[in-house]
Formats: sequence, C-alpha cells, structure tokens
Amino acid sequence: MNKVWSQLNKTMQTQIKKKDTYEAGIGTLFELRNQLMEILTSFYEELSREDFDAIPFINVDGYHNKTIAYSIWHIFRIEDIVAHTLINENEQVFFSGNYQERIHSPIITTGNELVKGQISDFSKRLNLKELYSYIFEVKDSTEKMINRLSYDELKKKISAERKEHLKLLNVVSNDENASWLIDYWCGKDIRGLIQMPFSRHWIMHVEASLRIKNKIHESVQI
Repeated sequence: MNKVWSQLNKTMQTQIKKKDTYEAGIGTLFELRNQLMEILTSFYEELSREDFDAIPFINVDGYHNKTIAYSIWHIFRIEDIVAHTLINENEQVFFSGNYQERIHSPIITTGNELVKGQISDFSKRLNLKELYSYIFEVKDSTEKMINRLSYDELKKKISAERKEHLKLLNVVSNDENASWLIDYWCGKDIRGLIQMPFSRHWIMHVEASLRIKNKIHESVQI
C-alpha cells in the first residue's frame, strides 16, 4: 500500500476514535480522499477510452483483475449506497440524478457479481463523462454528510429496517460474490463504515487501477 495513503488512513482511524481529535480526523480523511480523487481525475485526463476498458490481469486473483472504468463505478456505487441508503437514509445520488440512463449502465448494483469478460463488456458500455459527473457528486454529498455527523453519532448502528430497505432496492446482487455486502455493512457502526467504504476501499481500488494503468503502458512501451 502507498505509504502516504497508508499513513493518512492510519492517522485518521486513530483520530476519529477520540472526541477531542475527531474533527482533525475528518480533516485527515478528506485529505486522503482528495489525494485519491486526484489520481482518478488524472486518469480521465491522461488515459484513452481503451485504457479504461482494458483488463490485463483478467485471470489473476486480486483487486487488479478488473478494469479502471469498473473500479471507479464500484468505488462510488458502494459509497452512494452506504452514505445515502444506510447512513443518511435518503435517496441515492444514482437515482436522484438519473445516472443509470446518463451513464448508460446496464446495472444498478455495485458490480461485485461481474467477472472477467462481463467486467470488460460492462466497462465498454459506460459513458465516462457522466460516470465522472456521478463520482464527483457522490464524493461531495458524502463529505457534506460526514461534516454533519457528530462524534457520538459514529456509534450508531444500522437498523434492521434500514437493512430490509436496502434489500428491497436491489442495488446489491443476490449473487454469492455480492450478497455478503449487506451483512458486512450492516454489522458495522458509522465509524466502521467511514473506515472502510469511505477510505480504505478507495485506496485498494485506486492502487489496483494504478497497477492496471502501469501494465497497459508497459505493454505499449514493449
């Protein structure tokens, strides 16, 4: 893991555990997210459409056996679902902004159920400009929500009613590669959700995307 991002993540986790350093911890979280978003933004500026859809590690295990387009979709569908459906208990940006139609996505889920060629085919269908509009809107809405959270609210657990509502939305596939997510998220308090989908999850998939990018460019140079 990138040492700078790893340290920011570690510092943030320590800070948000204590009331007197909680606000500083949120600042550290936002700094981490801004650095990671700079990488994602650089992809849009530097990579070709083919680069976004390439899957050079298709037969390996790990977060890098996806495409960059898929990885971006996946990071922010998860964040949108967790931030709005589970924590804020309001409508996801994906639905309020009509992003399925705008992005031309055949799915509304996190994409966990997709494998190998399905990931590549899915990626090629996405409107990247609209996908980027979506991720910036999700990031902004999540951070506004986090800024409103008090330290004491971090201990709040996801209610059984919220969990059932999430199931009814069908934004998490019933496939075994995806269905576990609901129990995973709903077993955490809000602090736990900040530590995973809103921070560490970003790091893992951005690093995987950088690995994909480097592999593609290495192949071009050869």
